[in-house]
Amino acid sequence: MRSKRLCAILWLVTVLISFTTSAQSDVSIWLTKADKTVLFTKQKRSLKFVGAKNNNPTIIVNEKESFQSIDGFGYALTGGSAQHIIKMSPKARTALLNELFATDGNNIGVSYIRLTIGASDLNEKVFSYNDLAEGETDLEQKGFELGPDRIDVIPVMKEILAINPNIKIMGSPWSPPLWMKTSYDARGGMLRPEFYAAYAKYFVRYIQDMGKEGIHIDAVTIQNEPLHPGNNPSLLMTAPDQAIFIKNNLGPAFQKAGINTKIIIYDHNADRPDYPITILNDPDARKYIDGSAFHLYGGKIEALTDVHNAHPDKNIYFTEQMVIEDPNESRINIVSPIKRLIIGATRNWSRNVLEWNLAADPENKPFTDRGGCPMCQGAVTIDKDKVTRNLAYYSVAHASKFVRPGSQRIASNEPQGLPNVAFKTHDGKKVLIVANSREKAQTFNISFMGKLVSDTIGSGDVATYIW
Repeated sequence: MRSKRLCAILWLVTVLISFTTSAQSDVSIWLTKADKTVLFTKQKRSLKFVGAKNNNPTIIVNEKESFQSIDGFGYALTGGSAQHIIKMSPKARTALLNELFATDGNNIGVSYIRLTIGASDLNEKVFSYNDLAEGETDLEQKGFELGPDRIDVIPVMKEILAINPNIKIMGSPWSPPLWMKTSYDARGGMLRPEFYAAYAKYFVRYIQDMGKEGIHIDAVTIQNEPLHPGNNPSLLMTAPDQAIFIKNNLGPAFQKAGINTKIIIYDHNADRPDYPITILNDPDARKYIDGSAFHLYGGKIEALTDVHNAHPDKNIYFTEQMVIEDPNESRINIVSPIKRLIIGATRNWSRNVLEWNLAADPENKPFTDRGGCPMCQGAVTIDKDKVTRNLAYYSVAHASKFVRPGSQRIASNEPQGLPNVAFKTHDGKKVLIVANSREKAQTFNISFMGKLVSDTIGSGDVATYIW
């Protein structure tokens, strides 16, 4: 009896200490101002929670109501990105990769990377890992070879893993080898049914061969933008075909090979939530599927919640959005990607947010001809050893540095003009990301456990609060 009473007393003391510490602790602030005078910089001021009341709009953070866990924030490491990074001098490359992937000091702690399985439209040229002349086949993937990635993607990934061995890595193909397609062309076409099994083995070899290089592929999507066959490279893959490929070929192939890499479907715009829902409605396919992935070049971000509500046991991911700016402009429109992606996707159940893409040169090169992307700006622009940080860099930084993998989204209301999202980290810290979308500066409160802090941020500014 004494033992139980003592345990109860200790528990109560712990709760009281936790409440006191949380409610009175300093709140640190990292700020980006729309006029570029402050770019993701820790502020010298700090805030304290107090009991005083006022009439300012109030964001109420409630850690008792929680939602999805977070896997991370980051970018696509395209072949073009890796090409620029690997050509930097060792000293400059190490400095850049530490800034991007380490968490100490002012480093931004990118925690999720998307790789392209074969070439994307941000490579110099199209390739797969098993290119054959038209009419030739290799059903067993005996000729599979990571070749082109060994020049840049793999060595860069190894340096990243030395900084963060736990980084999540997703792989996404833009096209299968041309000999598997209905037309021997990198653009468009469909996967021929007689090569479904061979393509499943292609995925297996990719995961196994990357694993031999020390690169664990946590997840794969089946096809980047399966309803956009005009890119170079690209593939048209309908929802019924994707379901057939997963349930009859890819899922069983992973199971046979002992592969635990997650299978994620769709990987396209939020205007077609019916695509992933249709596949998940198939019980034979859904048993192999971890979740669905989205872009936001079309549709509304709330469609992610529609898919979550239809299949709440399956995960949601946000895997691509191009975020660009004119570096010569005097202002940075950071509210837009923060509101639409960092806040929008996570408030609609996404476990991650990835922007497109990590790096390009001052001319946004490389990109493929006949359908590449000449406007795809990197999060950083690399000109030999010179690095320029762009809009995508700052928008991801506001989340990636503080909302580490294993954090959980918690509840917060959204006063008009103050879009926001809140998280609780694995070590109990609270993180609140706030954007001011109003046309003037706004003073507002953050309420937590019955106490308030007040702050003012300018029109178009974004702040991350940590306590």
